[in-house]
Amino acid sequence: MIITRAPLRISLGGGGTDLPSYYEHSGGFVAAAAITKYVYVAINPTFTDDYFVKYSELERVQHIDELQHPLIREALRLHEVPPAVEIVSLADIPSGTGLGSSGTFTVSLLRAIYALQREHVTAGALAEEACRIEIDLLERSVGKQDQYIAAFGGLTAFEFAEDGTVSVSPILVSNETLHDLEDHLLLFFTGYSRDADRVLEDQRKRSTSGDQSMLDNLHEIKRIGHDTRDALEAGDTHHFARLMHEHWELKRGRTAGITNEAIDDWYRLGRDNGALGGKLVGAGAGGFLMFYAEDPARVRSAITAAGLSEVRFAFDHDGATVLLRD
Repeated sequence: MIITRAPLRISLGGGGTDLPSYYEHSGGFVAAAAITKYVYVAINPTFTDDYFVKYSELERVQHIDELQHPLIREALRLHEVPPAVEIVSLADIPSGTGLGSSGTFTVSLLRAIYALQREHVTAGALAEEACRIEIDLLERSVGKQDQYIAAFGGLTAFEFAEDGTVSVSPILVSNETLHDLEDHLLLFFTGYSRDADRVLEDQRKRSTSGDQSMLDNLHEIKRIGHDTRDALEAGDTHHFARLMHEHWELKRGRTAGITNEAIDDWYRLGRDNGALGGKLVGAGAGGFLMFYAEDPARVRSAITAAGLSEVRFAFDHDGATVLLRD
């Protein structure tokens, strides 16, 4: 049996500029962080001549083409994995919550397949293959940050060139800054991001058509991504928090459906109780609200009293890894 895991992520700045519809003509930049919430994949050889797949659904089929899960189907097809295999996936956080679960799952699955076939793979190759499956083969309106941060882990900056190549560099934060972020960043679940695909598709169409308001918005978001990296490397977490707020104001005005009245009320409640900045993590319409607060207990008390659940986290520095090879 082989068990792998890959971390989910929070986007720190620049999110949205990692979509091909933007970076292919303007280049993109995202600062992201892997967190200690994971997607796990187990692969186990079996004695039956079929594919046995367990996730939120259960599938047992004779041929790859019969698999309904598109990510599993395309990954197995790319690697020509024969039948007589069982695949099981589990996650600390359910999908559709804005933490990059789809890209993370794909990375964890590919890491397991490479281990099954006893092949070496670099983090960069793993991330790029996951992007190929989601963006090229399945033609989803998604970006590249989720796959890359899941593969590499850490607090990391990604620069997306117009030709699609990705430059990866760690964000050089001190231990003091790292601990500051872990102590003062808060995540609260607002609900599932059911409209995320529609939001991203709207961004893709408007970027591709040259909608100037959309492009200007994303240019500013990219600038905030660069400023976020600089603020964190300088240890200025208060400036980082202000940049998060600026990012959120730009993001919520980008397209309809990113926010709603309830999310706006919760965000205002966090700010009224001392949060220096925050934003909704993910494409929008649900997911997690993230705040930076000097007094975390005060914000925590106010937001949980409003009915939201908090998810505690630290940062992951390993990226996609094999936990068990038996």
